[in-house]
Amino acid sequence: MDAHQEAPAGPGSTRKTLGAATLAAVIVGVAVSQVALVGVLQGVGVAGQQSLWMIGIAFACAYLLAISYALTFSELALMMPSSGGLSTYTEVAIGNFPALLATFSGYVVVNVFGVPAELMLFDSVVREIGGIALPPKVIALTLLAVLAVLNIRGTDVFAALQNSTAILKVGLILFSGLALFWLAPLEVPGTAGRSAQEAPAADFGMVVGLFFWCFVGAEFVCPIIGEVKNSQRVIPRAMLLGITALAVLFGLYSLGARTLLPQDVLVNSSFPHLDYAKVVFGRVGAIVLLLTAITATIGLVNAVLAGISRMLEGMALNGQAFGFLAWRHARYDSPSAAIIAIAVTFSIPILLMGGSPETITNLVIAASTSWLVAYIVAHINLIVLRRRYPNARRPFRSPLFPLPQIVGIAGMVYVISCSPHEVMVIAGYVLGLVGVASALWTRFVMQRGLFVPAVLDDGR
Repeated sequence: MDAHQEAPAGPGSTRKTLGAATLAAVIVGVAVSQVALVGVLQGVGVAGQQSLWMIGIAFACAYLLAISYALTFSELALMMPSSGGLSTYTEVAIGNFPALLATFSGYVVVNVFGVPAELMLFDSVVREIGGIALPPKVIALTLLAVLAVLNIRGTDVFAALQNSTAILKVGLILFSGLALFWLAPLEVPGTAGRSAQEAPAADFGMVVGLFFWCFVGAEFVCPIIGEVKNSQRVIPRAMLLGITALAVLFGLYSLGARTLLPQDVLVNSSFPHLDYAKVVFGRVGAIVLLLTAITATIGLVNAVLAGISRMLEGMALNGQAFGFLAWRHARYDSPSAAIIAIAVTFSIPILLMGGSPETITNLVIAASTSWLVAYIVAHINLIVLRRRYPNARRPFRSPLFPLPQIVGIAGMVYVISCSPHEVMVIAGYVLGLVGVASALWTRFVMQRGLFVPAVLDDGR
């Protein structure tokens, strides 16, 4: 297929129907998770010593970093609409090794940190609200196993819940944020008169990293470019609209939390979003959050198992991953080997780590670090492709190039460098192992040069 032709609309699709509003809703639905809700509240908590203006600046920096990657992915996706994936962009720009590294860091490693954090939060919330007397981690591991089995059976039971859940989550965030205008701040026994200086301080970059988690995943609309009408205008607008909507929602949510909750609760609570919901809604808020946690976690983990397993299956078929990951179930014709491998991988952090606020915060920052690595590679891709293919057809061109890309790379490197030492060690080991494995696979299995790029077929 010509690199400038629109990708086919997908199985069973006969016309392009998706518009900017629909894609923006998809972006918001993907980003609003329990991990994001807790991450932004803990970001506000650990930044409590800073003035409101400094917290606002950190949030604005996270927003601008997200805008920079949205501009980059918009140009790359429309330049190569038949692929729509970071792996292909990187393979054409800088070679197979960085393509494998970027794909695994941006989609697999991110979820190795993010999904366990989501499941541990789910476990804590269900046991707290439901009063279920089970040991920690049992509910999380059970849910993971059940969803893995359902995916192997090819039964996506929860797909219909995902859109309605997004509406519920957005409503909860918006109402909670606006509640600061009519509710009084919460007085927590034992915290009255405590000095804010007693709470732990945090680097500015670490706070930006926690806030940045609110804005990740907007590029998920790129692979469905074939079903988007007027994609050259809709894709960039949808990504910018979605990220801006998230900034408004999470900005109000953060402001409300800082006003209504003591810093001690934000920093030390295992699930500050539950404390926040109780302040705003009372006991009904706990029930609402429980329903939201159930549907949100199920929808997220179910989608990740389904999506990542098929990605690994495709990579195995293309010789980019172990061949056994392409094995399909004899009866249900699902990528069972990949699903089992992912579920086992997700269970390891759950078994090895506790569910304390510090652990969950570290998992969120580690996931943000991995995603930032992938976004840095995307920025490098665009800079290289502008130089290698200056005359290639680009339906959308990133404004002010290369300023957004350079600022994005510099800002993301700074945020990564400000991560806590233990997070840097964890993320470094994981990304290092992925990097070594990707290099060895590219050189000795694929038998290709590490940085030998593929040729862009632009139809000229």
